[in-house]
Amino acid sequence: MSAVASLNDFKLLNIKCKKYFELYSKGASFIKSPQTDKLKERFGFYLFMLENLCDEKDLDRISDIITDTEYNAYLTDERYNDQGIDALYINEENKEIMLFNFKFRETFKLGQKQSENDAFVSTKLVNCILNGSSEGLQGKLKSLVEAAIGKLNSNDVWKTSLYMISNEPVSINVDETAIEQLKDFYEMEVISVCLPHIKTMMSLRPNPIVAELIIDNDALMSYSENSISTSKSYIIRLNAADIIRITCKNLELRNNYNCENVELLAKERIDYGVLFDNVRGFVQKSKYNEAIAKSLREEPSKFFMYNNGMTIVTKDIKAEPVNGNKKIRITINDFQVLNGGQTLRTLHNFNAQSETNITDYLSKSEVLVRIFNASNSDAVNKIAEYTNSQNSISNVDLKSLSTLQIQLEQLLDEHNIIYSRKNGDTGMNDQKEYRYKISMEQFGQILFAIQGNPEKSSNQKQHIFGKYYDEIFSEKNFNISEAPSIIESYFEIKKSYDSAVETLQKIEQKVFYILYMYKVLPDLDYQQCIDELERVLALFEPNNKTLTDARKMIQVRFKDFLNSELQISN
Repeated sequence: MSAVASLNDFKLLNIKCKKYFELYSKGASFIKSPQTDKLKERFGFYLFMLENLCDEKDLDRISDIITDTEYNAYLTDERYNDQGIDALYINEENKEIMLFNFKFRETFKLGQKQSENDAFVSTKLVNCILNGSSEGLQGKLKSLVEAAIGKLNSNDVWKTSLYMISNEPVSINVDETAIEQLKDFYEMEVISVCLPHIKTMMSLRPNPIVAELIIDNDALMSYSENSISTSKSYIIRLNAADIIRITCKNLELRNNYNCENVELLAKERIDYGVLFDNVRGFVQKSKYNEAIAKSLREEPSKFFMYNNGMTIVTKDIKAEPVNGNKKIRITINDFQVLNGGQTLRTLHNFNAQSETNITDYLSKSEVLVRIFNASNSDAVNKIAEYTNSQNSISNVDLKSLSTLQIQLEQLLDEHNIIYSRKNGDTGMNDQKEYRYKISMEQFGQILFAIQGNPEKSSNQKQHIFGKYYDEIFSEKNFNISEAPSIIESYFEIKKSYDSAVETLQKIEQKVFYILYMYKVLPDLDYQQCIDELERVLALFEPNNKTLTDARKMIQVRFKDFLNSELQISN
């Protein structure tokens, strides 16, 4: 994708990363606190990028996969060689072992390019994984490598990818001979992500975007909720070149509905502001995107039939007949692409690949586009939820659009708590000093535990925003006004564990159990709950088997044993 990044993009990223680290450090205990802003920005860079690329919203989980020597020296006061890999994530859903090499530059230099050498520095650890040996490794890197080796030795098909992440303005060419040889030798994909890509991940509320269209009558169908309504929505058959035009950065072209010289669009790039409210986060690469590009190139005239289309919501639509009522001129004001964001990105990426693509392929392709007049925010959220529910999008992302989740975000913002509904969220107000950040997933797990299911909060979290959602977030079981105090309790318990003795295993599941115990045993304080939980864990040995604390706590039998020991009635 052809794109450029500026000094301002570099500065905005630094601001965001520093804020990311400061928010995380409020809920986590670093043995040594980084003193310089640059170090905070660098560590925040790890957290921000990994949250987006791994689609993992739990920052504690992200911190656990960071293997960078200096980061862990500050976190745990342990200094182990990271072997050129700064993070290792095992993506169970995509069957992908994701290796990350980070390069964080403290100053911006226009034209500075990622170094190919960094990719080769990482091969020592790649060799360890492929050879099935963790010998010589230490700390969390050793355990993560052993887990990766276990995946490769299983019957499932796993792929290995090396992500080269940098805040530099120019990425390496992954198709260059040296990198190609590296990919072929290790059967490993190499993916470069640098500042032009990273800036598309940063959520900046855009100014209202306006565009104009001319549509043939036979390519348009209007819809209104009832016969007397003056508010109309439209379903249209829109040329792909027009989609490029109305979503590009060029204001003049967006409003040039009679643009006959489509070659002008060849150098235009997407205005990411139109995707601010899109449910999907940034997707570096997917088979779906590749299939879109393939159908554009091979069968552009049939693209309309192969693609699901796009959904646009706008705060205002104006439509007027022109050319003797043969066409309709449509103006859409303050619009967002709620569904079809991947299609839109791929159209723009395809356009950027060659200056002839706009005339040879895109101008010969059409897309089904639904344009809804939805000035009401609740209506917008429902449109986004229902139109996206037909696609493979996680339940968490779908529920992030619900009225209740948005109300939670607003309520918690008033208590200086960030309720993260999307990756990369740093709060509704950039000027506010927030105390905590918690993701929707974490909050769902907390509620599930408090409501009597601590044993399910970890190993069934994928169902919290699925089959359990209506029960967990029902008015009967959840009082929204208690949300701030529930989150306060969560972070206070985490701090209690962080200040506990060194030998105590710090496991998120334990926090869920403490929250449950504190709810049903109000006479105990947090430390007493911790002591009791540790005592019961030591006593519990089902069938004389030795199990880790983590394995014990996902068992219903353990929760029943705990209830019995502490005389908690079910």
